[in-house]
Amino acid sequence: MAIGDIIVGIDIGTSKVSLVVGEVNNFNQIEVICNTSHKCNGIKKTKIIDEDDIALAISKVIQEAEAETDLKIHSGYVTIPGKYITIVQNSVVKEAKDKYAGISTKDVSSSIMQVKDIEIPEGKTIIDIVTDKFILEDGKVVSDPVGNLSSSFTLNAQVILADKDYVRQMVSIFRKAGLEVDGLIPICLAQRNVMLDSNEMNDNIMLLDIGAGNTDIGVFEGNGFIYTNTIPLGGDSITSDIALVLNIDEEEADKLKKQYGLAMKSFIDNDNEIILNTCHEDVKSKAIKSSELIEIIEARIEEIFSLVNKDIVSQGIKQRINNVVLTGQGIANINKSDVAGKVILNIPVKISTGRLISTVRPEYRTAYSLVRYIAARQFAKTVSSSIDYNKKENILQNILERIKEFFYS
Repeated sequence: MAIGDIIVGIDIGTSKVSLVVGEVNNFNQIEVICNTSHKCNGIKKTKIIDEDDIALAISKVIQEAEAETDLKIHSGYVTIPGKYITIVQNSVVKEAKDKYAGISTKDVSSSIMQVKDIEIPEGKTIIDIVTDKFILEDGKVVSDPVGNLSSSFTLNAQVILADKDYVRQMVSIFRKAGLEVDGLIPICLAQRNVMLDSNEMNDNIMLLDIGAGNTDIGVFEGNGFIYTNTIPLGGDSITSDIALVLNIDEEEADKLKKQYGLAMKSFIDNDNEIILNTCHEDVKSKAIKSSELIEIIEARIEEIFSLVNKDIVSQGIKQRINNVVLTGQGIANINKSDVAGKVILNIPVKISTGRLISTVRPEYRTAYSLVRYIAARQFAKTVSSSIDYNKKENILQNILERIKEFFYS
């Protein structure tokens, strides 16, 4: 990345589209210059069901961002659910062009181009290359081999493939909104640097992002990205269950979930009475015990973790996971979710404590994570989104023209 690069990150969720615009400052850090979001119901259970609704929501957040920043935005990066991703492990051995001068940036760039030379399955397309590690000729492992005096090196990397149809749909949606797609990044891959702390970055970790409608799974072994998938259940599933079982409006169900959110009935301190105000039965109001509400929440939380467990067992990767880190707005207000996860998964589970989490509002964390991921890409020639910087100049020019008309007309 270069000082002054502006990166536009767009996260398309099941309830909203969120946007973050970040600029690389003089300290090579990301400075957020704008964030905004807009409601969107164009995705359901990971499937795109209304392209126009998504395009409209993207247009709205772009318009708001442009008004706030005086920039003209022509492109952006976007998240993609794990369901549409396939990860291929690959490695290549690269000879240094000049072993006496050390490994060059060109040598590394060439190895990255070489590692993506794989047989691509029908219906898939390459969207990213994740460099895992570089191994020098003497066996030393480095994250950046440039400058090392070694006649050759091995690059271990993950080639990230996406479903072509989903990519086509997303490109079509962006174009309806008047934008081009800079790149598509798996949700958990984008979140890793923000949601994990420094110790977890080197561990074998499963990151679980429980959002409104989906739960995204990302499994990492140190820098290696080994697996991702999406379970089509999230916080909205819990809200719907409460509304259905208690026969109340979804709005009241959501309030009750946030007020009494508890993942396990065994942790109830006081089984107090709750008055239901929107009960659809032939009564003005109805009273239940808080334990009845929490039992509904517990059942759905248990199902989400059980489906995650089934998925990682079927993939043969459960035994490789040392710890699980939870994030996402779907479980933000539900206490003891980590304990419930530990019981079902039989793996230590904790709520994310990444050092940057507290600095970003929950609704923008994934979009912000996306911007940071792009900014931190090693060996990328350019990461900046396509931005028109002339808007301010045009405004100034218009003012000067008006002044000239005033004095000389």
